[in-house]
Amino acid sequence: MDTRKQITTWVDTNREDLIETANEIFKHPEISLEEKVSSKILADYLEKQGFTVTWGIAGFETAFVAEWGYGKPVLGFLAEYDALPGLGQETCSTRKAIEGPGHGCGHNLLGTACAGAAGALKSWMETEEKEGTIRVYGCPAEEIVIGKIRMNEAGVFDDLSAAITWHPFDRNRVSYDIWQAQDIKNYKFYGKAAHASKHPEMGRSALDAAELMNVGVNYLREHVADDVRMHYTYTNTDGPANIVPPYASTNYFIRSAKWERTKDASERVDNCAKGAALMTGTRVEIERVTKNKEMKVNRVLAETFYHAMEQIQTPEYTDEEILFAKEISEEAGLENDGVYFTGLEPLEENPVILSIGTDVSDVSHTVPTVMLSAAAMCKGTPLHHWAATAQVGMSIGEKAMLYVAECMALGATDLVKQPELLKKAWELHDKTK
Repeated sequence: MDTRKQITTWVDTNREDLIETANEIFKHPEISLEEKVSSKILADYLEKQGFTVTWGIAGFETAFVAEWGYGKPVLGFLAEYDALPGLGQETCSTRKAIEGPGHGCGHNLLGTACAGAAGALKSWMETEEKEGTIRVYGCPAEEIVIGKIRMNEAGVFDDLSAAITWHPFDRNRVSYDIWQAQDIKNYKFYGKAAHASKHPEMGRSALDAAELMNVGVNYLREHVADDVRMHYTYTNTDGPANIVPPYASTNYFIRSAKWERTKDASERVDNCAKGAALMTGTRVEIERVTKNKEMKVNRVLAETFYHAMEQIQTPEYTDEEILFAKEISEEAGLENDGVYFTGLEPLEENPVILSIGTDVSDVSHTVPTVMLSAAAMCKGTPLHHWAATAQVGMSIGEKAMLYVAECMALGATDLVKQPELLKKAWELHDKTK
């Protein structure tokens, strides 16, 4: 039996267990850092597949590493399982909210497909008597962009030969994308309360400081690179309007396609905050929530895994699934012109710059990393949306999960069979800034 058939046969044989695992995670949605049930469901599945699980990675209660094998290459699959607040939704084509979090980003599928890919790769390596180590990293808190960043800082990925992952989207492709570099901060202003009418001269308005900071940032927009994005919201202020506010805070996302530009813009935003505090006689505290670099793409890995995706049949859909896609497109106002699913998209010649970020990016600066995408939802479905939750919890999402598990596993077999691919991937990684 050839390699592709071995991988496909393993996934077909284990499809019901994989679907059950994904559905159990879907039924127990947990937000970042609270993924106790979700992480255990995934870890238990991997233990049954013969992996040894170690918990508490990088100080996270809900992080684990599941490992099998010995020697090199050391291939790591990056699994996620956190859900999003307020996106609980029944698996139907109309808006039927369920109170609490929901998998509006498809992480119930993401982690399970990584576990499935690892299981299929393990089976193939055992059959072919191949040396190598497989790891599945259970990574918490991707949605708040801290999980893999802290794991990476702790050296968890340092000895990998390559990192492999995927993300649910509305199409099938190698994600040859530059996810954005981000700096996420809170600005906390402290002033002095006073009666706004009787003794305004005695007050020092924290709210004035926050507003002046934002005015400064809005003027700054003219003097940053075209791809820099700076968005903010007010997160707190105290008291009624007749009291000078002694406290106010804002949250900022500062992003671009290069960390150097993000860092420069972020420092200038800091100066706007400091200047506003000086103008108003208040004090500002600058709290970094998290930061991440941009994705470092690797052409060698992208081409290797694209070749694998070409060999795996993309999902086919039933009449019921097409009708579901049609109905949810109408209900949610999705833009797709009645084209709900397509096959494998070609690999782009040049990286695609995205407007979103992920903590996978920091891993890509440590080891060569590849990310795939699979259509876990019909075209036009945005992530972090109830329509995404509805689809990743039913057969449309399940088909994407099984498909991409095969693709990741098959691509990984090439890295085991052809060590020169990893050598070339590392040469490219080391010379790419």
